[in-house]
Amino acid sequence: MSLVDDRPTDRPAAGTKPVFEGRKRPGEQLMLYTFVIVPFLAIIAAVPVAWGWGMSWLDVALLVVFYFLGVGGVTVGFHRLFTHKSFKAARPLRAVLALAGSLAIEGPVIRWVADHRRHHAYSDREGDPHSPWRYGTSAGALAKGFWFAHIGWLFDEEHTNREKYAPDLLADRPIRVISSLFWLWVIVSLGLPALIGGLVTMSWTGALSAFFWGSLVRIFLIHHVTWSINSVCHMVGKRPFASRDKAANFWPLAILSMGESWHNMHHADPTAARHGVLRGQLDISARIIWAFEKLGWATDVRWPKADRLEKLRATA
Repeated sequence: MSLVDDRPTDRPAAGTKPVFEGRKRPGEQLMLYTFVIVPFLAIIAAVPVAWGWGMSWLDVALLVVFYFLGVGGVTVGFHRLFTHKSFKAARPLRAVLALAGSLAIEGPVIRWVADHRRHHAYSDREGDPHSPWRYGTSAGALAKGFWFAHIGWLFDEEHTNREKYAPDLLADRPIRVISSLFWLWVIVSLGLPALIGGLVTMSWTGALSAFFWGSLVRIFLIHHVTWSINSVCHMVGKRPFASRDKAANFWPLAILSMGESWHNMHHADPTAARHGVLRGQLDISARIIWAFEKLGWATDVRWPKADRLEKLRATA
């Protein structure tokens, strides 16, 4: 299979909304380059920096806490709640999850959801915004496709049409406001670790160290773990469940991705609240949703059922 372009070749039928809604502005492209390149430079500097003055326990705590806060906001909020409606959440919880996911600096929540819904609509076919199979199946084509799926697709010049793929969120005023204030959450995400580090240590050195580890290195890790779901998990791993695409389970990323790397199950049953359904498959995001349900903050949770899973099992 070869995917030559991620844009559908046919014009939309009369009365339907187009797939794209306009081109990215130069400022948006500049921001993308900044948040890809700067954290990458930070991770390159991490080893000599750690060797030179070390990494304090405060730095470790800030990195871990803000990492899982952002990843959890993306996996539980952006992905399972807002994109796939795997459960319903109380209004305050919806806002908190939208804010937490925004701290991962992966784009405004509504745009993230629109892109991901388009991915599922065309998964590993022409129209998928980030399939690693778009150039073919040869070694060279897959290497090129891997790079595109992992990071290259971010620089596509056209925006996914939010009115087509996320009209429900555009109609949700609190979520629309949070999405429009993404620039503010970027500042908070980058600045808060440094502020905490500076106040706890009462020093500029503590603030700088916290910014390095708790902001830059953290963002690098979050981004590349998330991007690996688009690239690695559509190329490598096991496929115990039948799906129409190449989505696979890749266990090494299970903890860092909070369960998102059980990707084969997710594509076999996208609205399921739990992705790690087999023995030994840790799914931290599902446990968080379970806790929300027990607290009465989440309802109508779409837990996968045994008979449904049996029907989804791959026969070949």
